[in-house]
Amino acid sequence: MNRAFNRKKDKSWMHTPEALAKHYIPYNVKFLGNTEVEAPKGTEVVKDAVRKLKFQRHIKKSEGQKTPKVELQISIYGVKILDLKTKDVQYNCQLHRISFCADDKTDKRIFTFICKDSESNKHLCFVFDSEKCAEEITLTIGQAFDLAYKKFLESGGKDVETRKQIGTLQKRIQELETENSELKQQLQDLEEQLMISHEPPAGSMSMKPPLSTDVFDMVPFSPATPLVPTPASNGCPPPPPTTLPPDISKDLFGAEPFDPFTCGSADFPPDIQSKLDEMQRQRWRGSKWD
Repeated sequence: MNRAFNRKKDKSWMHTPEALAKHYIPYNVKFLGNTEVEAPKGTEVVKDAVRKLKFQRHIKKSEGQKTPKVELQISIYGVKILDLKTKDVQYNCQLHRISFCADDKTDKRIFTFICKDSESNKHLCFVFDSEKCAEEITLTIGQAFDLAYKKFLESGGKDVETRKQIGTLQKRIQELETENSELKQQLQDLEEQLMISHEPPAGSMSMKPPLSTDVFDMVPFSPATPLVPTPASNGCPPPPPTTLPPDISKDLFGAEPFDPFTCGSADFPPDIQSKLDEMQRQRWRGSKWD
């Protein structure tokens, strides 16, 4: 790595080795973006990338877009770029892939580093804006390189392969977390759709449970339930029930009383019929003189 911060080499580092080896140093900055560069290092290469991304930022500002804020997490394993609110990892730049790091001499707010992308093998220049910490962040990345190089010498070169494996695992974890978030969102959407489909429409009346029926699929008879006439379908009241004249009584079985004088002549033998006719004439005479 070409250390553009060698001018500070004679000064002591700002952080303890344990802070970078076991944890990380966080910084909140504005992220201008990244762009592909032709070379892995060089001051002029970085200047061209900064001019390009600054121009793009001015265009976005004119359109009403704000420069996103991110959190940098610097350690001996690399530089992570996280969304400031959600803490989602946007980029994980492994330290052994960073080839150049520098802060801008003309603009004290700007610092950059060049990293080789693990998938496309292209060199990308990342540009950041910090009001007070641009130089400090550059020195922190330099200290992380210094500690990582010492650890590499102590392990006899085995630590490089370990860091590669860790970087691959971290990338896989990030992919799984993203996939898990998407699946949770899909599950939530399905649950909301299911709740909406089961909600009754506004103004609808709930259906009453049907009455229990007997084995013949009929409502069981209850002597305590009065018989209420059912209104006609056209809204008119039902016609009054037909009643017989009060002078006509019925027997126990609901039949009219027997009257031998109203029976037909063919209903009795001749001798009986003649007696009935005589009784009818006497009955008629009596009612006439009355």
